[in-house]
Amino acid sequence: MYIVQIASECAPVIKAGGLGDVVYGLSRELEIRGNTVEIILPMYDCMRYDHIWGLHEAYRDLWVPWDGDRVHCSVFCGWVHGRVCFFIRPHSGDNFFDRGQYYGALDDHMRFAFFSKAALEFLLVSNKRPDIIHCHDWQTGLVPVMLYEMYKWHGMGTQRVCYTIHNFKHQGIAGANVLNATGLNNESYYFQYDRLLDNFNPLAINYMKGGIVYSNFVNTVSPHHAWEARYSDISCGLGHTLELHHHKFGGVLNGIDYEVWNPEGDRYIPHHFSYDNFAEKANNKKALRERLLLGDSDKPLVCFIGRLDDQKGVHLVHHAMYYTLSRGGQFVLLGSPTESGIGSWFWHEKNHLNNNPDCHLELGFNEELAHLIYAAADMIVVPSNYEPCGLTQTIGLRYGTVPIVRGVGGLVNTIFDRDYDENHLPEERNGFVFYQSDRHALESAMDRAFGLWYESPQEFRELAIQGMKYDYSWNHPGEKYLGIYDYIRHR
Repeated sequence: MYIVQIASECAPVIKAGGLGDVVYGLSRELEIRGNTVEIILPMYDCMRYDHIWGLHEAYRDLWVPWDGDRVHCSVFCGWVHGRVCFFIRPHSGDNFFDRGQYYGALDDHMRFAFFSKAALEFLLVSNKRPDIIHCHDWQTGLVPVMLYEMYKWHGMGTQRVCYTIHNFKHQGIAGANVLNATGLNNESYYFQYDRLLDNFNPLAINYMKGGIVYSNFVNTVSPHHAWEARYSDISCGLGHTLELHHHKFGGVLNGIDYEVWNPEGDRYIPHHFSYDNFAEKANNKKALRERLLLGDSDKPLVCFIGRLDDQKGVHLVHHAMYYTLSRGGQFVLLGSPTESGIGSWFWHEKNHLNNNPDCHLELGFNEELAHLIYAAADMIVVPSNYEPCGLTQTIGLRYGTVPIVRGVGGLVNTIFDRDYDENHLPEERNGFVFYQSDRHALESAMDRAFGLWYESPQEFRELAIQGMKYDYSWNHPGEKYLGIYDYIRHR
């Protein structure tokens, strides 16, 4: 099968979050299974060019119809750790991708509408006719709209679209000027509830809604989050649209790259280990303590790794830190605040706890340190308010770090409570789960985890090893996506 991914990110060359990891990891898995995969990306000025091999101009004069005129673009091609990637670089005064940032510009809606148009135009004029076009999040929500309203009449009538929603919070809201710029034009046609009209704003179109309505299959990144999107407010206003299109909507759990996240050969950790020589994990704990100047004593080590924002349950992260210290444990945090208020709060805590030998707060992101923390910690806390899939808990499992998670989204699909999960045998359970979003619920799960660590260390070790035996690689998701592709090709 010939598959083209159209996305705003692909790790490690363009990565702002988990989307980039998914685009890279899924593409790699699809290729391993014998498919041809190409990825189309914006050519940002600030992306990691050092991760691209053989970058060259592949299509010199791409003229993209735009806003009643044409924009001249160049298309570059290069290999990102083995993946074939095409980068679209527009030459216009708008400087769509020369902003020193991936997202956050006031005209993001125009930037990514242009990218979507340019990606389709490139496929058209270069005579690329993939079996499947796989789009991701609001940035490419207009791709299936333009494909089926415009490009199918110009020789692209057999392409099928899979549209993956990674986060419902950001949907791409814009006005009628986007229709004029892209050439869709007909306002009265698209400003209909069953097409692009935003469900709550009669003066706006919604890119993500367009992706849902026009694509051949829609999925979010875990089965439980797909259920939440239909039956709770987690879809941020798109619940009824998903209900109308429920026949083509589902959830596919994200995988993680087991070549990157592998304690048996991880280049960022000093001591390699597996479930067969689990005792070596303790040496990484000692190495982390030395690096962060933590006390070297027989205490449980709890960690948090991820963004510091409301989605991640930042109030419970804060509480977990002090609860760990009150139970005689150590706490390590690695996270980037996403807003100034949260940043000020945690910088205050960092200064307050600076000399505490049992706590270290690293405010920012450090890939090398993240690997060492996963390899060293006994437990990882993931108290998210909502979590479409979550990667930290599955990486934690891979490194024998027992997850303590809130029962939402993909966390429900990956972590099974040691004491109370009735759907899994005791030898299949792999962590601790709580459901409410208050500190008492968090404490109940952490209390059980600490109790097991202190009172039954052998059973805690067995629980960690059970988690290591789970396969949350791209193997199973890759198979499911190929099933979806096959389904929509033959409809």
